[in-house]
Amino acid sequence: MNHQSPEIEVRPVDKDKVKNFLRVMWYLAAITALEFAIAFTVPHEFKWVRNVVFIALTIVKAYYIVAEFMHLGHEKKSLKMSIVLPMLFVVFLIFILIFQGNAIYNTLY
Repeated sequence: MNHQSPEIEVRPVDKDKVKNFLRVMWYLAAITALEFAIAFTVPHEFKWVRNVVFIALTIVKAYYIVAEFMHLGHEKKSLKMSIVLPMLFVVFLIFILIFQGNAIYNTLY
């Protein structure tokens, strides 16, 4: 029997990709640490401020994840807008539904 072994080519690691991955990882870790610090230090009287800061930091983290790990940050502007604009409409719809639901709840009860 004649067995042929497959040839395996080992390529060196692309150091720029590793540096970029580590940079984004440290950004995400720092933002998460900031969120934890805010959660445990900001008093409960400032609930709305804390929630707004959490939402803003979550949006920043989502941007880094989508831009770097899903490679959307390196695409053309038209492709970015075809993904971002419908998402903004969905967020706007959720906001309007919450606002209208609260108004209906207040009128009924």
